Amino acid sequence: MKVTHVIVGLGVGGAELMLKRLIESHRFDPIWHHKVITLTDLGEIGKELRAKGVVVEVMNMRSPLDFPATLWRVMRLLRQQQPDIVQTWMYHADLLGGLAARFAGIKNVVWGIRTTDVSAGGSRATVCVRWLCARLSNRVPHTIVCAAKAACRAHVRLGYRRDRIVVVPNGFDLSLLQATPAQVAALRSECGFAPDTIVVGTLGRFNAVKDPCNFVRAAGILALEYSTVKFLMVGRDFNEKNIDLMNWIKATGCEDRFVLLGQRNDAAVCLAAMDVFCLSSRTEGFPNVVGEAMAMRKVCVVTDVGDAAYLLGPDGVVVPKQDAVALAEGMSRLVRLSRIERECIGEKMHARISAEFDISHARERFEQVYTKVFSSQAL
Repeated sequence: MKVTHVIVGLGVGGAELMLKRLIESHRFDPIWHHKVITLTDLGEIGKELRAKGVVVEVMNMRSPLDFPATLWRVMRLLRQQQPDIVQTWMYHADLLGGLAARFAGIKNVVWGIRTTDVSAGGSRATVCVRWLCARLSNRVPHTIVCAAKAACRAHVRLGYRRDRIVVVPNGFDLSLLQATPAQVAALRSECGFAPDTIVVGTLGRFNAVKDPCNFVRAAGILALEYSTVKFLMVGRDFNEKNIDLMNWIKATGCEDRFVLLGQRNDAAVCLAAMDVFCLSSRTEGFPNVVGEAMAMRKVCVVTDVGDAAYLLGPDGVVVPKQDAVALAEGMSRLVRLSRIERECIGEKMHARISAEFDISHARERFEQVYTKVFSSQAL
């Protein structure tokens, strides 16, 4: 079956990584053939896909003024490719890719929704696109795939057709989430962590919706209670050049307790070097990084956003969003545990990811969606 994916861009992000994992999961299956159209630039994920032999077409869309021309180019490309399924990822691609597919005579359109908190993290243009998508959801897509149950509920309230929505949680390739004891020891040594240091960490990009200020404030509260705790922040713009971040850290009075590593390509090792993982976001869909931390056998404290609590299951700590005091208390609950207790919970975390959210489960669910859409149009 031929599937063409239309996505806004191929930088490193949750949707982009899920698309990459889905395509890679079919690399030895001759039945499935994937191509990708990126509306903006190639990005890191696009380079990786091309290196693996995947066809990636780049539209180089720069502004909303390019919408008509890009729509026409995507429509012509889809007519040439004649895919069995067109899968779009996120609002702008849903709108443009969905319309292009229908204008090209392709009815087998599957939209993809990632966002949960529709009141946060969206520009005026995104709000307008989302409104249009809600109005077109009974005409353009055959099926709408939501990455989270919370995303489904939020978009039904906005007017999306409930009877066309299915929920397909993200899947994780556990074979890629590995770190050796030597790698972990080397990173902890590089960071200056002593053997008895308890490391509370976070990993992701520096963005308002991830609420890094909430993490820093909670860390500052926790630092006053525990002298052996340090804080590790990993991801794009988590470095000393970030003025806002440094001001928040200075305000805690505990600057020496924070280690900033910036963006790295060894996320699994960074997660393994932590004793406690923290998600401090004010909005999420289905947070990949929590699943990755669970796969690395980490105990986790998360804010109650999107499907974070559902993903975490009964053995994690869930606190209200945008409440640094509550987040600090959640961190404290896990720091107070013994190392053996944390390891025991970490094993449960890994078992949950393996049983419920392995990439094989997500692949099977996408296959079921695509097969059902294709079969219904063939009747």
